[in-house]
Amino acid sequence: MTAISLHFELPENLTVTKFLKKLSKKLNFEIATQQHTSKTFYDTFDWRLYNAGLLCERNQSKSTSHISLINRITGECLAQEELAETPRFSGQYPGGQLKTHLTPLIEMRALLPLSQLPQQVYRLNVLNKDQKTILRIKLDEYESLTNHISLQPLKGYEKAAEKVSTLLQKSLALKTATPDSVLNNAVKQQGRKASDYSSKLNIKLEPGMQADKASKIIYQQLLRAIQINESNTQADIDTEFLHDFRVAIRRTRAGLSQIKNTLPLSIVTEYVDFFAWLGQITGATRDLDVYLLSYKQYQAALPTSLQQDLSPLYAFLKHKQVIAQKELAAQLSNSQYRKQLAAWEQFLKEPLAKKNAESNAKLTIKELADQRTWKVYKRVLKEGSAISETSPAEALHDLRKTCKKLRYLMEFFQSLYPAKEFKAVLKALKGFQSVLGDFQDYEIQEVNLKQFSKEMMAKGVASNTFLAMGVLVQHLDSMRCAARDDFAEQFDLFKQAKNQQTFKSLFAHQGRGKTQ
Repeated sequence: MTAISLHFELPENLTVTKFLKKLSKKLNFEIATQQHTSKTFYDTFDWRLYNAGLLCERNQSKSTSHISLINRITGECLAQEELAETPRFSGQYPGGQLKTHLTPLIEMRALLPLSQLPQQVYRLNVLNKDQKTILRIKLDEYESLTNHISLQPLKGYEKAAEKVSTLLQKSLALKTATPDSVLNNAVKQQGRKASDYSSKLNIKLEPGMQADKASKIIYQQLLRAIQINESNTQADIDTEFLHDFRVAIRRTRAGLSQIKNTLPLSIVTEYVDFFAWLGQITGATRDLDVYLLSYKQYQAALPTSLQQDLSPLYAFLKHKQVIAQKELAAQLSNSQYRKQLAAWEQFLKEPLAKKNAESNAKLTIKELADQRTWKVYKRVLKEGSAISETSPAEALHDLRKTCKKLRYLMEFFQSLYPAKEFKAVLKALKGFQSVLGDFQDYEIQEVNLKQFSKEMMAKGVASNTFLAMGVLVQHLDSMRCAARDDFAEQFDLFKQAKNQQTFKSLFAHQGRGKTQ
């Protein structure tokens, strides 16, 4: 069957009562049910379901409450379960299709309510001459939104759906809609739009823009990310609020240290220290979040006979996380912190000084981006080439920091370069970064697990737990060694001639003065 329109909106001036009266002159139908319900849309803060083409909605009436997962393009219901409440995390759902679909998509993120809509739901049966149902129609009447109609074709009666679709469009002049139009209209009333938050940077810069102006634009977007995630970081809604909060802080620190000599030195010095402090106070909570998120992987790495013996470690980590989270929330409520962040926001809003004495302030941002990115890229190659099998772990850690600086610079300036070539080398950098990150993460986890063992021993934890933790430390050590062994191969892939040539063509332009 040719694709037909199944979703429609009523004009604002056409009430449901008037519409049904008009429809009765064109179709033979009966109202099967009429019910008052409350529809609530859910998604993660970063719109993971919507971006995957899905809608999650809970429809609640006096007698029932069910959660549905719907394809927002076709309207097909992929999963539906009766649940009295909406669990926040995928692991809290009972086994079934809903959990199967949600788990890989939302991962560690919480499902949050987007919009709650009271509605009157009419279900109509379209009848043929024999009074047999050949099509079902669902009509949703909202208090403050455009009313929505969905046709629900029945197998063997597809032509009936096609005829009614044509009737609604031509005879009744209804506009076609999409399954996600109700959600889009609801969030629009809140001053928002779908997919209005992402942790990925999307900074639009013009090549000829003055460098001091462009740097302020970069910091403004990063500050916005800090502000957006701050309250939910304090509330500990899910772990990714703190993660995104910290990423925005790290990016700001990288900008202040790497986008050199565009802003007054006194400001840069003050806020390098401030954001370093902010990174430091958020570190302990984030580390514990990561350990808790990794717990199932820790268990899976152990022999089956030892997996349950690791349970006291989870309780220990959770206790520490609760304490660290409370301390962090208190720090973020501190008046001095709020005053300092407000002062940074005010500085970024202020007009640029006409006589900025900083040496790179009047360069174009494209000139500065080329020079700074190329310089840091060459440092990555130099540091990487100096590492041998006998190099200490600190050499890899320093290289990882330099790679992060390069990545952040590239992300700041990506709008200035051809997308295809830029994405290719950014992808290569991310791939190389992953092995450096794994190496450091495994090393830190080893060290911290040994320290946790000492603390737990003082609390009288059973000896079997320490046996399990010992095996886990051995596993992490083997993973660390594997990452170390993988370094040379991954570095060779990153520095291959094709990537070097692309980096050079993008950033190594001749004939310009040097930046400091």
